Amino acid sequence: MLLIPAIDLKDGHCVRLKQGEMDAATVFSEDPQAMARHWIDQGARRLHLVDLNGAFAGKPKNEAAIKAILKEVGDEIPVQLGGGIRDLDTIARYLDAGLSYVIIGTAAVKNPGFLHDACSAFPGHIIVGLDAKDGKVAVDGWSKLTGHDVIDLAKKFEDYGVEGVIYTDIGRDGMLSGVNIEATVKLAQALRIPVIASGGIAAMADVEALCAVESEGITGAITGRAIYEGTLDFGAAQARADELAEAD
Repeated sequence: MLLIPAIDLKDGHCVRLKQGEMDAATVFSEDPQAMARHWIDQGARRLHLVDLNGAFAGKPKNEAAIKAILKEVGDEIPVQLGGGIRDLDTIARYLDAGLSYVIIGTAAVKNPGFLHDACSAFPGHIIVGLDAKDGKVAVDGWSKLTGHDVIDLAKKFEDYGVEGVIYTDIGRDGMLSGVNIEATVKLAQALRIPVIASGGIAAMADVEALCAVESEGITGAITGRAIYEGTLDFGAAQARADELAEAD
C-alpha cells in the first residue's frame, strides 16, 4: 500500500481545505518545494499535487510552484497532479516538465471526449479523479452533485484506458473522520485498474484498515490533513503498511 502525501497549492502556498471550501484553507507551508523534500525524506514513494486555484479557475494557476517541486523531486519518485487540467497542451507541458501522472476530474465527467483523447495521446499517464457522495459523482470542486453513478462512470473510463482511479468520498475529506472503506472496496471490486483511496485518513487504524483490503485492488491512499496536523506519522504509517504487505 502506497501512502501518498498531498501537497495542495493555493496562491503558491501549501494548504489544506475542509471539504473543498477555499475559504476554509489552513496554510501549512510557504515553501512547497521544501515540503516535497520533507515527504521524500520521510519515505514517500509518490507525491500528490493539487492546483486548488486551477481547479476553481479551470486552468493552471500554480504552475511556478508545481515546476519548482518537479525540479526538486527530479526523477527520485513519481509525482501526480490534478486541478484545472482541461486541454492536451497543458498535459504535454506538465509531462515535459517531469510530471508522471495527470489527474483529470471534473473535465472527465463533463467532457468524456477530452479524457478519451488524453488517454490516446498520453497512454500510461492519465489518472481519473472521481469525487462522490452516496455513490453519486460530484464536479466543480464538489459544488455540484451529478446523477452519474460512480461505478458506472469508472467502468466507462477504464475502457478508455485510464491508468487508475482516485476515489474521494467528499463527505469525509479533510474531516479526519476515517475512510469510507466499504464504498472504496465496492469500486475497486468492479474495476480491473488500481484504485487509490482519498479522503478521511485520520490515524494508523485507517491505514491498517486499507491494508486489509489492498488485495481488492486498492493500491494506494492519499493523505493530507492527518500528516500535517500530526494525527498520523507519515514515516511510521508507510513502514507499517510495508510490514503488513510483507506479512501477507
